[in-house]
Amino acid sequence: MPLPNTDLTADTALIVIDMQNGFCHPDGSFASIGLDVSRPLAAATGCRTLVDAAREIGVPVIWTRYVYRPDYSDGGLLVTDLLPAIKDIRSLEDGTWDAEILEDLTPAEDEVVIDKNRYSAFYGTRLEPVLTSRGIRNLVLCGVTTNMCVETTARDASQRDYRTVVVGDASAEFDPARHEHALFTIGFGFGWVADQVDVLAAWGQDN
Repeated sequence: MPLPNTDLTADTALIVIDMQNGFCHPDGSFASIGLDVSRPLAAATGCRTLVDAAREIGVPVIWTRYVYRPDYSDGGLLVTDLLPAIKDIRSLEDGTWDAEILEDLTPAEDEVVIDKNRYSAFYGTRLEPVLTSRGIRNLVLCGVTTNMCVETTARDASQRDYRTVVVGDASAEFDPARHEHALFTIGFGFGWVADQVDVLAAWGQDN
């Protein structure tokens, strides 16, 4: 699918979603319950490329982290009913290494980090006020996982009339079939799906 017919160097932000040790690192909590984190970890390379390019041309970079209170009282049904193992293994507990963003993707001091406890980066967070204050109307999304936090954020962005581009080869899911299904759904009715080269070209950095 072609990119939206707009200048992606203006009124645009790059949102890097949940590239945390818990989801991506071989020593993280999700790996500890037997999930193959190789795909989420591999997405870090594409995220790094996009972050470097965005910083070079002045596109704001916004980060999200999926974190829970130490008592998991903010976890809702996901923790109590659907995936109680999250609490059992102390996954994504605020203030722990597991909840931190991968070392290779450390946010700059002036970059906004949005903490959330639901899939969508918009739900119960300050993301929308941050975007509004900067006049942002175009979003480029990357990160993990494609069919959960990336897709849910893209859906919510679409309902708010943000032009939303999901970078498929800088996003990942533990299961490749779920990854592909999510990209198909996003491209069908919620935004645009692109590769890194497409976004870099739109940012004048295709060489």
